[in-house]
Amino acid sequence: MGSVKDLIIIKEAKNDEEGIANFIFSDRYSVFDWGEMPNHIENKGEALCIIGAYFFEKLEEMGIKTHYMGIIEKGKLKKLDEIEKPTNIMQFKLLRVLKPKVKENAYDYSIYRKEKGNFLIPLEIIYRNSLPAGSSVFKRLKEGTLKLEDIGLKEMPKEGQKLPHPIIDVSTKLEEVDRYISWEEAKQIAGLSEEEAEEMKKITLEVNDLITKEIKKANLENEDGKIEFGFDRKRELLLVDVIGTPDECRFKFNDMPVSKEIARIFYRNTEWYKDIEKAKKIDRINWKSLVSSPPPPLPENLAKLLSDLYKACCNEITSKNWFDVGSLREIIREIKDCLNL
Repeated sequence: MGSVKDLIIIKEAKNDEEGIANFIFSDRYSVFDWGEMPNHIENKGEALCIIGAYFFEKLEEMGIKTHYMGIIEKGKLKKLDEIEKPTNIMQFKLLRVLKPKVKENAYDYSIYRKEKGNFLIPLEIIYRNSLPAGSSVFKRLKEGTLKLEDIGLKEMPKEGQKLPHPIIDVSTKLEEVDRYISWEEAKQIAGLSEEEAEEMKKITLEVNDLITKEIKKANLENEDGKIEFGFDRKRELLLVDVIGTPDECRFKFNDMPVSKEIARIFYRNTEWYKDIEKAKKIDRINWKSLVSSPPPPLPENLAKLLSDLYKACCNEITSKNWFDVGSLREIIREIKDCLNL
């Protein structure tokens, strides 16, 4: 079980053979690496499953390999145009997850230099088309861990600034707290060749273009998003996890975020958020044990509006009314009123 998706293994992945598994998209949500939060967002799981399937099937048409096999309805594997109503179960090819060991408070990735294929690559690839408020780029520029020349800019960017061309960032995937790293370190820890790293960047840009084009139908702007990869048993790249959803991406409707960033906006004004920021600075591996209080639940009306937001996103991105819900425009107006924005 993950913080927001459950994993049901149907067939184990072996050294030389991919397995089969199902994602059960739950109504749980997670922010700031905390894991499961105290309340749930109704129908979020079904909405994300449908959006994810929609984008995977678009990628298949483009000839981009993914681990997606289909979605499950009434126990049967189907494609999106074959189901009668929303489902929260997606079936996919399962790769091995090779976790780095912790040695002397550092991660040892040597296992990836010994393996040929059939494993999850321990990286998250992040594309950025703009720099919304809350983007980690501002924090990293301030700390000096990122330089302007790294992102092709000559002066300090402003919140909401659109970039002249997409930036591709890379971070760790399997550490207790994900950290941004250089592409040189990414290649080293994951055992990637220069050609494999460049292919990952190329596919990321193609996925970014697809998502940007498709969400325009809902009058949404694609600010940034994350992508994950694996190698199949022949060491060919596969897109894995899920793509194109409001949990994997940061979408915007005019000046309003359309993603779990709305929950982050609420939580940034809590004492709990201040506590976790302090804890992460003290110990980036065992920080949770230093946070004394649990996160407060979302207010009931905000949780209801977030549910409506996910459902409306699903309807408008896929151009099909899967859910009985108002328009994205109306829901966003109500969220702004709720958050006093």
